[in-house]
Amino acid sequence: MEIGPYKLSAPLLVAPMAGVTDRPFRTLCLRMGAGMAVSEMMSSNPLLRDSDKSRRRMDHEGETGVRSVQIAGADPELMADAARFNVDQGAQIIDINMGCPAKKVNKKMAGSALLQYPDLVESIVSAVVKAVAVPVTLKIRTGWDPDHRNGVQIARIAEDCGIRALAVHGRTRACMYKGEAEYDTIRAIKQAVSIPVVANGDIDSPEKARFVLDYTGADAIMIGRAAQGRPWIFREIRHYLEQGTTPAPLPKDQERAMIREHVAALHEFYGEAMGVRIARKHVGWYLQGSDAGRDFRSDFNALEAAGQQLDALERYFANIA
Repeated sequence: MEIGPYKLSAPLLVAPMAGVTDRPFRTLCLRMGAGMAVSEMMSSNPLLRDSDKSRRRMDHEGETGVRSVQIAGADPELMADAARFNVDQGAQIIDINMGCPAKKVNKKMAGSALLQYPDLVESIVSAVVKAVAVPVTLKIRTGWDPDHRNGVQIARIAEDCGIRALAVHGRTRACMYKGEAEYDTIRAIKQAVSIPVVANGDIDSPEKARFVLDYTGADAIMIGRAAQGRPWIFREIRHYLEQGTTPAPLPKDQERAMIREHVAALHEFYGEAMGVRIARKHVGWYLQGSDAGRDFRSDFNALEAAGQQLDALERYFANIA
């Protein structure tokens, strides 16, 4: 799959997820086989750019692969300015968020709430595309509720305005993350436009990835929640797509080394105080479903020091081994 001048190494993208797809997580997913990882959403509000959170979200130091930065907002001029600002900071692709269903985003008329207003969609997309020389991509949902699936209309607007690739989550805004994703609308969108289309939603196995690609005709797939606590899913899917066989599971010693490495990277990236807090949710995802990990997670969440977390993980892995 190509986005402008950039050819991805695999048709596998990491979905932008606020509070998740920071630099340590993106680095890990890329190493595990993802073709591109989109950064966390950046607000177009210029007053928020000097915050510690925004500075970390703009941090791509030492990162491999194409640097794609997602921006969100409802004002065309502010969105254009945000695009220029992030390109100046090193973004190689600008992604526009019109897919987030979160209430705190939608109440500001951003994210998937914009799908109700095709004219505003056109104004925002046109302004951003004209503002920067790098490729601009768009993330949408299939519509704003099941009775108003206007994804094909939005996709055509996007293509006409110069969007270079389109990611589609197979749910409407009203659906949030409930029920099962539907792929019929993604299939219709792929048939309606000539730009690359990326299918997103409920892709949690190599077999499901193959099915979605075949059924929708999409050029690539995007994975979000299924990668939380399982970044090696990109390794599994990539092998299956390339070889047609299910790979052997990642050896447990490598899996555990990766978890320790991820936690240490979070400590370094955020600093000890915040890194310790953020590591808790990632360790919770890594050990989700493990009976042995249930009690450990409770104890782990009470730890306040980076060294304590790493030591606790060492003891836990030694005990279960």
